[in-house]
Amino acid sequence: MKVVALVSGGKDSCYAMMRCIHFGHEIVALANLLPECDSVDELDSYMYQTVGHQIVEAYAQCMGLPLFRKRIQGKPKAFDLKYSETNGDEVEDLEVLLKHVKSRIPSVDAVSSGAIASDYQRLRVENVCSRLGLVSLAYLWKQDQTELLQQMVDSGISAILIKVASMGLQPQKHLGMELSAVFPVLSQLHEYFGANVCGEGGEYESLTLDCPLFKNGRIVLDESSTVLVSTSSIVQVGFLHPKRFHVEHKGLEDNRDTGKVYWVVDEAERSQCLKKQQSWTYDEATGECRVSKTEDYVTISCWLATKTHKGAGEDLSRLLYLTLELLAKEDLGWDAVLYIHLYVESMKDFAQINSMYSQHITEADCPRGVPSRSTVEVPLAACGLGDVMVEVFAARNTSKKVLHVQSISCWAPSCIGPYSQATLHGNILFMAGQIGLDPPTMALVTDGPAAETLQCLQNARAVAESFGSASTIFITVYCSLSLNKQQRKEVESQCTTFFGDGAVLPIIFYVLVSSLPKG
Repeated sequence: MKVVALVSGGKDSCYAMMRCIHFGHEIVALANLLPECDSVDELDSYMYQTVGHQIVEAYAQCMGLPLFRKRIQGKPKAFDLKYSETNGDEVEDLEVLLKHVKSRIPSVDAVSSGAIASDYQRLRVENVCSRLGLVSLAYLWKQDQTELLQQMVDSGISAILIKVASMGLQPQKHLGMELSAVFPVLSQLHEYFGANVCGEGGEYESLTLDCPLFKNGRIVLDESSTVLVSTSSIVQVGFLHPKRFHVEHKGLEDNRDTGKVYWVVDEAERSQCLKKQQSWTYDEATGECRVSKTEDYVTISCWLATKTHKGAGEDLSRLLYLTLELLAKEDLGWDAVLYIHLYVESMKDFAQINSMYSQHITEADCPRGVPSRSTVEVPLAACGLGDVMVEVFAARNTSKKVLHVQSISCWAPSCIGPYSQATLHGNILFMAGQIGLDPPTMALVTDGPAAETLQCLQNARAVAESFGSASTIFITVYCSLSLNKQQRKEVESQCTTFFGDGAVLPIIFYVLVSSLPKG
């Protein structure tokens, strides 16, 4: 994909670019947000690093790429973890910036960010990307911070500490130090106080002066001053204010790729998105439903009694409409749903089914998070049914917690659509369906069913660990009918081996189905 990289000047955004290139993407532009006033070093921002913004303009020359910059006009206004479009919030400046980049470079497909551990930042980048039809790439997400920092140092990134705000870090001593030199100190602070080695808790911020992607030159900081914010005996806070710098050429500069800086300003009139109420009509077939209720939960199954000629997408629309009506009778809505099973006659209809699903179940309908989901192909027509069957599991109380990561990363497969990786409710974790995708490339692993099974289990474990889940109680393994007897044995052996190190082997339920997503 063609990528615009969000750069702050820090080590994380630079290394994220390197990971993008490693996984076959192309960086075609840079984007940066900075304070309204040049004399201001740091903003009270929950989203953006601004210390060192004076130097970021040199990235265009160093990399030979266009750099789009916008001054931050918004303030932090929406503080909930989950973000929705909020007038005047600093996140909207990012939307304006990326929208402009996309208008100037229509081939841009994705956005790279250096998010490592902050759900607050990741969710906001994903929200903006979703609005603009861009893919969020977060290849540093959920990586072990000690290993990650070592990788950065080993990769050839040359970065200095430009801000410190942690016990054990002193402005007069550590500001300006190379990341490689201060690494042992950061490791000690992690061991003694639990500090974040990569600075994810605000312990420090960095400024990259050189990296392998700087093909044209490296940045030399000629003069700076130290600004002390706090001289507390417990935690001293301070940062460097750059005064003069220059780019030292590497002798490889191509005059055609010297890079330019483009300033982005707000449009005079920003278009307002009107949310239209969808009206669903369907008159060809009558849906049949079954409702099972307990004091705490509601399960709804809906299907069409006969095959129609509307297509799988329209069939699903009808079933979701009926499901919502039945949920409403229980004083529930989509936000109460923990899990959805989709059974389809043909995986060839997956794209239109997914599109229709996205119109019915949206993040706006689910303030606490969209439900998890699995989709498999089964022979519905052979049973005299329509092309789609829906099964919904909902809870009456409001205690669910959802993990929905839309960014592509090395952690686990992304869920770009309106369904989450996992939903926690009542100490039970409901996992979305997994197929054997390699997280950073989102491609199926290639060494056969056993390898796919192992990748599925590793992906599921990564998600479970995000919730602190330590044990697996029950797992359903869907196997395609295309598997021969030997391959099925290999899949079973892989599952048994994977869970064999646990105290108790989970209940494993094997189900043969016609087909799975991605064949």
